[in-house]
Amino acid sequence: MPSDPVSLAALSILVLIAAVLYSAVGHAGASGYLAAMALFGVPASTMKPTALVLNVLVAIIGTVRFARAGQTPWPLLMPLCAGSIPAAFVGGRITLPNHLFEPLLAVLLCMAAARLWSSGDQVVDQARPRPGALVGVGMGLGFLAGLTGIGGGVFLSPIVILAGWETPRRTAGASAPFILANSIAGLIGHVSAGQPVPRQVGVLAVMAIVGGFVGSWLGATRLDQRTLKRVLAVVMVVASMKLLAGVF
Repeated sequence: MPSDPVSLAALSILVLIAAVLYSAVGHAGASGYLAAMALFGVPASTMKPTALVLNVLVAIIGTVRFARAGQTPWPLLMPLCAGSIPAAFVGGRITLPNHLFEPLLAVLLCMAAARLWSSGDQVVDQARPRPGALVGVGMGLGFLAGLTGIGGGVFLSPIVILAGWETPRRTAGASAPFILANSIAGLIGHVSAGQPVPRQVGVLAVMAIVGGFVGSWLGATRLDQRTLKRVLAVVMVVASMKLLAGVF
C-alpha cells in the first residue's frame, strides 16, 4: 500500500467510488480496486488479496439486498457456483510473477472496461444450457477469479444477459452471490498457500463497505448508471496501459 498519507487517501477515495459504481449494478468492484491500486503502483502480491477481501465485504451487501428482493435466480446460480468455487480455490493458491500477472490483469481490465462501456439492458429469452455446461462456465470464471482477485461477476453478467438467460436485474442478483462465493474460495486458497493478507487493508475495507451501502441504495433510484460506468471504464483502461507500460 502507498506509505504516503496523501496517496493512501487518494487510493481510498478511488476504492469508495469503485464500490459505489459497481454495487449499484450488483457487482463487488474488484476490477475497479485493482485498477486503482495499479495506478498507485501497489505490488501484485498485495493487489490480489486486497481485492479479494474488498470483494467479499461488498458482495455480502449485494447478496443480501438482491436475495431479500427475490431477485436471485438460484437454479442458474447453483451449477455456476458448483464449478466456480473449487476452481477459484485452485486459482487462489497460484501466485503469478509480476511479468505474467500484470499483462494478464491488463487484458482483463480492458475486457471489463469494454463490458462497462457497452453494457445495456437488452435481453432475449433463451433456454438455459444444461447444468453440466453451466458448471463448465463456472469453472473457467472461478479460476480467473481466484488467480487475479477479480470476482468474475463482470464477466458473468454479459454472458448471462447476451445469452438471454435472465433479465438484467436478476443477472445482478446472480452476480453478487457468485462473486461472494468465488472471492471467499480464492481468499481461502491464497491464505492456505502461505500468502499473507495485507494489514493495511482495513482502511480500504471501511471505504468499500460505505461504498457498497451507498451504491446498493443508489441502484434502486434513477441513477444514470451508463455514464458512471463509462467513466470507470476509462479509468480501467488507463490503469491497464500503466500496467503494460511497466512490463514493456
